[in-house]
Amino acid sequence: MPTSEIIEREDGYIDTGSEPGNYFRQYKEWEPLERRAIRAARGRVLDIGCGAGRHALYLQERGLDVTGIDASAGAVKVCKARGLRKVLLRSLADIGRFKPAAFDTVLMLGNNFGLFGSFHGARRSLRKIHRITSADARIIVGTRNPQRTSNPHHLAYQKWNLKRGRMRGQIRFRVRFDKAIGPWMDYLFVSPEEMTKILDDTGWEIDRLLESGGSNYFAIIRKSGIKGTRAVIDRPYNRKP
Repeated sequence: MPTSEIIEREDGYIDTGSEPGNYFRQYKEWEPLERRAIRAARGRVLDIGCGAGRHALYLQERGLDVTGIDASAGAVKVCKARGLRKVLLRSLADIGRFKPAAFDTVLMLGNNFGLFGSFHGARRSLRKIHRITSADARIIVGTRNPQRTSNPHHLAYQKWNLKRGRMRGQIRFRVRFDKAIGPWMDYLFVSPEEMTKILDDTGWEIDRLLESGGSNYFAIIRKSGIKGTRAVIDRPYNRKP
């Protein structure tokens, strides 16, 4: 039996993805930066792309009012079976169906900033999230800096992306597991500088970046009434989780 998913990129590059067990990890098993990032959650929480529900269930156990959404019916079924009280079969494209000011925190962890798919897709979705969140809301995101790689296959793909007018870290891929093959989809990895450009004039700004020197990092994004963004970069990470 397979023990991890297979990632197939449009240029033919093949890599292994997450092992199924990673979607069920307990809080104590998370990376230190991820534990720090989720501490910023408060109030009514929307977990976009909740998967098996590990983030949503953790916050629910802490007493927060959490709603999980996922485009996968299987993920929704798993979340319900694991005890998540509010979970809906809904894609990122449909978040505008929520009422205005319905949430105080939006989670996009597990590299789920990538669900935005593209530069313009991100800006459209951020404006939708702005409408469904409270005045002092925050978005907690995880992503990967595509510029922090020396892999020649990734560098060649990034160069090809730029020639096509796409963002450097915009990838088109599909996931295979055993005999199951998912649909082709666009996913977006960005550097902090690229994230800043995406957020500009969307009503959001970076409040904090949580970095440890690797390619993965987290950002706490807050509502802003002015054009432009600013960031306090928290590096290096040397505190206890």
